[in-house]
Amino acid sequence: MGRDKPASGPTGAIVGGGGATPLFAANPAHNSSGYGSPNRRSATPEPYGGYTDREAGPPTQKPRIKQNRKCRDVVFLALFFAYAIGIIIESSYGFNKGDPRRLVYGLDYKGNTCGDSKGSINLKDYDIRYWLNPNQVYKSGLTSDPFNLGDARSICLASCPTPSATNLTWVCDYPEGNITLSMSEWSARNYDYFSILTPEQRSSSFNLTGPCYPVLFASTNVFWSCQLDEAPANSTLAIWQSAGGAQINAGTVIVQVIQKALSTPSAVVKRYIADLGRAWPVLVVCGGIAPLLLSIAYLILVRYFVGVLTWLTIILLNVLTILVTLFFYIKAGWIGKDVVTGVIGNGADKVLSSSTSEAQHLKIVAVIMTIVFVVVVLITLVLLKRLIIAVAVIKVAAKAIGAIPSLILYPLVPFLFQSIFLIYWVAGLLYLFSAGDVTRNICNNSCAAYDLTLAQVNDANCCGYGFHHSKNLTWAILYHFFGFFWTTQFITACCLTTIAGAVAAYYWARGESSDMGWLPVLSSAKRVFRYSLGSMALGSLIVAIIEMIRFLLELLRKKLKALEAAPGGCLISICCCCAQCCLGCIEWTIKFINRNAYIVIAISGKGFCRAAEKATGLIVNNVLRVAAVNIISDMILFLGKVVVSLACALFAFLMLDANKYKLGTEKVSSPLFPVLFCWFVGYLAAGMFFGVVEMAIDTILLSFCIDSEEHNGTPMFAPPLLMDTLSSHAKRVEADEAARAAKAARKQQAL
Repeated sequence: MGRDKPASGPTGAIVGGGGATPLFAANPAHNSSGYGSPNRRSATPEPYGGYTDREAGPPTQKPRIKQNRKCRDVVFLALFFAYAIGIIIESSYGFNKGDPRRLVYGLDYKGNTCGDSKGSINLKDYDIRYWLNPNQVYKSGLTSDPFNLGDARSICLASCPTPSATNLTWVCDYPEGNITLSMSEWSARNYDYFSILTPEQRSSSFNLTGPCYPVLFASTNVFWSCQLDEAPANSTLAIWQSAGGAQINAGTVIVQVIQKALSTPSAVVKRYIADLGRAWPVLVVCGGIAPLLLSIAYLILVRYFVGVLTWLTIILLNVLTILVTLFFYIKAGWIGKDVVTGVIGNGADKVLSSSTSEAQHLKIVAVIMTIVFVVVVLITLVLLKRLIIAVAVIKVAAKAIGAIPSLILYPLVPFLFQSIFLIYWVAGLLYLFSAGDVTRNICNNSCAAYDLTLAQVNDANCCGYGFHHSKNLTWAILYHFFGFFWTTQFITACCLTTIAGAVAAYYWARGESSDMGWLPVLSSAKRVFRYSLGSMALGSLIVAIIEMIRFLLELLRKKLKALEAAPGGCLISICCCCAQCCLGCIEWTIKFINRNAYIVIAISGKGFCRAAEKATGLIVNNVLRVAAVNIISDMILFLGKVVVSLACALFAFLMLDANKYKLGTEKVSSPLFPVLFCWFVGYLAAGMFFGVVEMAIDTILLSFCIDSEEHNGTPMFAPPLLMDTLSSHAKRVEADEAARAAKAARKQQAL
């Protein structure tokens, strides 16, 4: 192929691999007879992939994809596989030791998990925790008393007990010792066997040391714990006092102490994580099936209706942003009365709100969504004038996808791998979080209670139980999170590189099916999996490290949030926000470099570092040609991914609004976490499918840069539509610069 330089071209020369070249020049390859004539080129440079064109004869051009490759970055591939084995090992430990029900139901005073049939007592049908002694609950709420609610005597029931207005009712301890009732008989008697107690046991019960305790306070099921009312019923209290019962402390403290226990950050995080397990049908439908169908439909529409779809994307983005924002406003209680409540079943008016933290979190997200909506509107206004260029570039990619139809369905493969991994990862996370050691708390407080097995009041071993994460388990959870970042990025990298290889074959074959080879997608995937998995592991590792640092920084900010009120505390928040912003910019830059490095790897088979260096050089040398066009088209596709993810979030809101997830045992504590999870997973899934178009655009533009570098600024393989788009964009840029220069000159003359 000739290196004959054009005599002249438009202004705005750039420096490429062959020196200073005009921005756009007359291209002999684009003539009326098709791509290139051999008699127009006298010499043949060594092409990028290692193939050499014939000096004469008909243009039987082979695809310029290097076939003779070597395995690259093998050390990082071995490291990735070793890390994957580590994830399997630590997840297996979680599956063996953990029980997600601990995150929701809590433990009784014996260390059993409510709702668990494998403890010392079969509690399969008893999943609600109830504190027997109201004075212990009150005592734990006093700042002057070291007694903790975790040490108060609690048992597991099937429903919260209700006091009677006519007679005194009791809730008795699990039947043991000389109480020969079975668990089902105990439940059938409403947990009351006071009538069969010995005089000694009855006396102990009136002293609030068991085995039976009076039901004086109304209670409501809040997050599977019985929330006591702040005052006992007058008639019930009168009966209790007339029978000689011990003094009962009442007041808002008895309510607030339970609310505080249910609203701690660790309790909220555990509930949110458990919500994923409860709302798994929503995750499957809205985080799996919905983005899959929407993304495939989008790719098909891109193939045939690019212009209409671009405008439709802009409109849907604004509409869905409004709808999702309104849903957050509704659930936060700012609009209507459908505010999230922690009460399971009826009785929300009997207790103080125990869902303050959940509603507060929804309000924060609602504010964020409001800001997002404003940004979306501004982006829409900016893009209106640039849509013509974006549509033209996307049409070039659509033509490539049309020439390789298998590109539309190929993302199903990485989507399947991603879905399998996410299911395994979420399950492993649930079990790891609940895999702490169940141990008795350390306390020095007097909490005497009647022991049915010893038939006497006993104050030994009266402390409650809790499950605690050891340092090793905490490291395992962080290890698990890093595995999520690395694995998802690795799967995405393999997907993008495979697409790049297929589209590059289309570009260098000038769109001729006979020159692209048999099944370009399969051939590209074969090259990636045989030679370049190590490069994929290295590129994804770099991004995963940045994402993990951002994750840890956010955790640190939340840990230090309590210090914000202290002098200098505001500085901590500012520093964390600045660091997050800087890391976000670094992450975006690395992902941009990685994408282009994957394209070079797909074409040439280079190692990751050399490919990143080559890609960066090409982008810098050709920034005036392709940067603005690439950014505009990528922005449109990014908005398309946001549309799909917002639609998934909206569907998740609608599904979670059903009574199944608002009442009873399947209730989720808040729709926030399942909705955000569906949003995030929907965005990941859409990214794989939209990545076909994005990677097609990036591959064609980078191949255009390589083509120009090899031929002194005159690309010989570029599609005519691409040349027309870039030429019109260059003319638009020159016109804008001329207009600005003229305006500046007029201002200067006016002065």
